[in-house]
Amino acid sequence: MLSLLKNVRPGSDLTHFQATAASVLISPKSQLQCYGESVYCTASNLLSKCNSGQSPLDRFTSVVAWSISTTRPTSFGVSINPPVSALHATDEKENIEMMWCQQPVPKFRGTCIEAQVHGKRELKLLNHGETYEMNSPHLLIRILPVPGVDWVGNVNIRCMETGLVAELSYKSSYSFLGLGGNRKVIKGKILDSSSSKVLYEVDGHWDRTVKVKDANSGKVTMIYDAKEVISGLKAPIVKDEERVWPTESALVWSELSQAIVRKEWEKAREAKQSVEERQRKIINERDAKTECWIPKHFKVSYGKECDCSPIHKWVPPAPIIIAQ
Repeated sequence: MLSLLKNVRPGSDLTHFQATAASVLISPKSQLQCYGESVYCTASNLLSKCNSGQSPLDRFTSVVAWSISTTRPTSFGVSINPPVSALHATDEKENIEMMWCQQPVPKFRGTCIEAQVHGKRELKLLNHGETYEMNSPHLLIRILPVPGVDWVGNVNIRCMETGLVAELSYKSSYSFLGLGGNRKVIKGKILDSSSSKVLYEVDGHWDRTVKVKDANSGKVTMIYDAKEVISGLKAPIVKDEERVWPTESALVWSELSQAIVRKEWEKAREAKQSVEERQRKIINERDAKTECWIPKHFKVSYGKECDCSPIHKWVPPAPIIIAQ
């Protein structure tokens, strides 16, 4: 890692950073699979729990727990410059809709790489007429003194219809030389924005357990158990090969993924280079025809931040699924 960044100055934007040995650092998963795993692949169905809460506060607390579950050590690309990823997911049975539009901006900080995630996430519980807006913490990849991955920064979750708000802070503290300390901490509060009254205090570790304490009664309740939620995570399988599009990332990057799993780094480098050369050829041909690339599933608008909206109301069943 240090050899790849030896000529990069602290504070540099790594959005378009390229490294010849980058295949060693790649996980054999697409961005869409990472999104899908963080949203759906859990032993306990947190999204269904969000929908089944009896009161607005019950549902909001469940949404907070679900939001925490999406922050794990770890789409469709709708824009190349700037690089933007969007996710639209729906559940017709539960009547739930989800929309994410995010633009990661990685910067080199000398001893770490911090990826600031711009954009927003929306979760709609249509049966209750509630929309929850939230942002994402920043991903921190530590290089020195001890390598590791962490989430840092502030997250705000808000339901406009009920006025409930959560203010969460992700942070870690390290002792001398990076050993010990209190890592992967999450603290915050849930409050009623109309009165600024604190309803719950939030405390825990996002990779272990998170609890809420009732500000009135003092009762403590566990709302998130990472081991219970993430256990039994399974790899996706192809249910219908004929419906897999040629542009599906699992197919496009299949040779690279297989080489990474087998730790055949030279083949991984060649597979990565082959895909990148094909993509450059497609871009050059498009530029020669003065054609503009338009996403198939999203409308994209550019302002201070990139914003995306889905073209279709419901997402059709996918040919690649997670076996239950």
